[in-house]
Amino acid sequence: MKEKKILIHGGGKIATQVADKLGLEVKMHNGRRITDQAMLEVVQMVYGGLVNKNIVSMLQALGCNAVGLTGADLNVVRAVKRPVKDIDYGFVGDVTQVNQKALSDLLENDCVPILAPLTHDGKGNMLNTNADTIASETATAMSSAYQTHLLYCFEKKGVLKDVNDESSVITSLNEKNYAEYLAQNVIFAGMIPKLDNAFSALKKGVREVVILEADNLQNIENQYFIGTRITLQ
Repeated sequence: MKEKKILIHGGGKIATQVADKLGLEVKMHNGRRITDQAMLEVVQMVYGGLVNKNIVSMLQALGCNAVGLTGADLNVVRAVKRPVKDIDYGFVGDVTQVNQKALSDLLENDCVPILAPLTHDGKGNMLNTNADTIASETATAMSSAYQTHLLYCFEKKGVLKDVNDESSVITSLNEKNYAEYLAQNVIFAGMIPKLDNAFSALKKGVREVVILEADNLQNIENQYFIGTRITLQ
């Protein structure tokens, strides 16, 4: 893709594997990780170190001038610790601000920012933050300066009616359909925050949201791709 771009990555499966090796219990609720102090240290090491720097080095090998960042670097993404309601998520952050100028400066200097799913509160504390949320908030912030497209890439071909059937891709999904699929438990777990963030981004100025398999990303420009296009109506 020749356009200016920002990559926000995850790494939850690797974090879980490392936590298991360290004998730490992994707790999830509705697709979101509950992060105590020990788990925070794990995700900082895995997301900000292992995963982020491996991605940066691989992109550099391909001639892409990537720069790896957490939310604390250049004050790129601020967040607040999620308040306790029904569930105490621990050291999990809700994004409050994305530094559009800092990211724009990098883009205009032909850099490709690679953001780990880690934010900071401005008081010296790091917070584990959902990558899909960071992607949505970043796309929203950048839409004030650029025509912004948000692409969620993962291991499935798109949003599926049947998670065990790769051919059951929902090619177009609007808010009404989404509510119906939720009620039928067709859409559940980690797909819920991804879609919540997708609809939020569209409402806040992002031009387009598509959910697709990472290997199919190369076909996005010519429109010959399998995936789920998210629309408001």
